[in-house]
Amino acid sequence: MQTFEQQEVDLGGGEHVVARFFAPSGPARGALLLAPAMAVPQTYYTAFAEWLARQGLLVATFDYRGIGLSRRGHLRELDADVIGWATRDCAAMIDAVGARAPGLPLYWLGHSLGGQILPFVPNNDKVAKVLTIATGSGYWRENTASLKRTVWSMWYFFVPLAVPLCGYFPGKRLGMVGDLPRGVIEQWRRWCLHRDYAVGVEGATARARYDAIRQPIVSLSFTDDEYMTARSIAAIHDSYTNAPRDMRRIAPEQIGVRRIGHFGFFRPAFEQSLWQAHLLPELQLLPAAPSRAYSPIQ
Repeated sequence: MQTFEQQEVDLGGGEHVVARFFAPSGPARGALLLAPAMAVPQTYYTAFAEWLARQGLLVATFDYRGIGLSRRGHLRELDADVIGWATRDCAAMIDAVGARAPGLPLYWLGHSLGGQILPFVPNNDKVAKVLTIATGSGYWRENTASLKRTVWSMWYFFVPLAVPLCGYFPGKRLGMVGDLPRGVIEQWRRWCLHRDYAVGVEGATARARYDAIRQPIVSLSFTDDEYMTARSIAAIHDSYTNAPRDMRRIAPEQIGVRRIGHFGFFRPAFEQSLWQAHLLPELQLLPAAPSRAYSPIQ
């Protein structure tokens, strides 16, 4: 049985993202927007979204342009980068959730990339609280030892070779991340090659955007994450200089399992040990975040 309503959310200019809204059976006590990891389709999060809806939240999932259900036409024809995903796709999703849940606190739950890009979202002042899952800096020298070998070849060989030839990154065929628009992979590459990641590449305006985030952040990370090290996780959250941060690092043995990893949190097997124990207590009614002035990315 379908547990969601699917909608095309208009971005203007003839572009859309496809979103799914999971509504509770009774009145919602809050709303949550799930911002996905790089190249991960929203369908991956369905079981988690259904569970949250059963807890009384209106939950929205979506695919960035060029990913999953939001992929239209050929990727070589899509003009999008990571900041564009934030300024357009994510901003439109915040408005769409707000229209369905007026007056309710809005939670931002970001998985990996989804926890990195909130500062670039122009209407992020509508978010009351931030939850990051397996979110760290993508700086390649702070990746895990096993991943460094792969990303070195990706950033210095496969991306520079494949993108000019194909007009996009054919990651699915290469077994690397997934298919990505040219602007996304090229911008992400620049970030991942810089010690200070996005703020190092995008400059003072980006650093000010991270400084401007003042909502409380709860970070859940895992000691067996195959991508993110403790250092990379600390580095990205240190960019949120003015946000109260609750950093929780969880080992699989603490919850009696052999593995969690970068993607495991969203598996239904962790309903009691992670969702119920670590996430649900953070989803309490909160006042709306204070509004701030916004100026466009330069």
